[in-house]
Amino acid sequence: MSVGIDHTGPWTVADVLALPEDRTTRYELLGESLVMSPAPGVRHQRASFRLHVALDAAARAVGAPVEILEGVNVVLPSGLVVPDLVVADAGATADDPVTVDIEAVRLVVELVSPGNSTMDRKVTPMLYAEAAIPHFWRLDFDPASMLAVYELQGGRYVERTTALSGATTHLDAPFPIAIDPAGLTRQ
Repeated sequence: MSVGIDHTGPWTVADVLALPEDRTTRYELLGESLVMSPAPGVRHQRASFRLHVALDAAARAVGAPVEILEGVNVVLPSGLVVPDLVVADAGATADDPVTVDIEAVRLVVELVSPGNSTMDRKVTPMLYAEAAIPHFWRLDFDPASMLAVYELQGGRYVERTTALSGATTHLDAPFPIAIDPAGLTRQ
C-alpha cells in the first residue's frame, strides 16, 4: 500500500517514524529531506536473507553478543537510514526499540540496488563513516556478485578486501566469517 504524504516544512526523525508502516517503500531522512525508495527485488532479498543467516551463524559460533537485523531504522547525527543489514550490540536491541542507536552499530551492509546505486556506493557510506560505524560492507551484483569490505580509519572507510564470486574469502571483523558471494544470489 502506498501512502500519500501531507507534510509541510523540514522533516525530523520523529516525523519519519510517525509515518504509517509501508512494506513497499523505505523512508530515510537525509538532513531534513525525506528520501523514499522502492522495496528491494527478489535477487536483493535472496542475498540479504542468506547473508543475514551467514552473519548470524558466524556470530553465534564465536559467542559474539550481537544481533543481525534487516531493514532496521538507524538514527545518525545527520538523519535516519535503513541499511539492508545491521550488526548491532545485543544489549541495544533487547527492549525491541523502533530505532537502533548509532553507538550500538558494529557493521552496516548495503546491497547495491539499481535504483539506489549512488546512495549505496557514495552517500550512505559517507554518512556511516561520519557516524563512526567501524565496519561497512557493500555487495554488488553486476557483473558478478562481489563483496567489498571496508574498515573505518581516520574518519573514512578504507577497503580491506574484496570477496569475489566463486572464491571463499575469510574475514576477521567484526567476527570471523567465511563467505563466497556467488552463494548469496544463486537460485
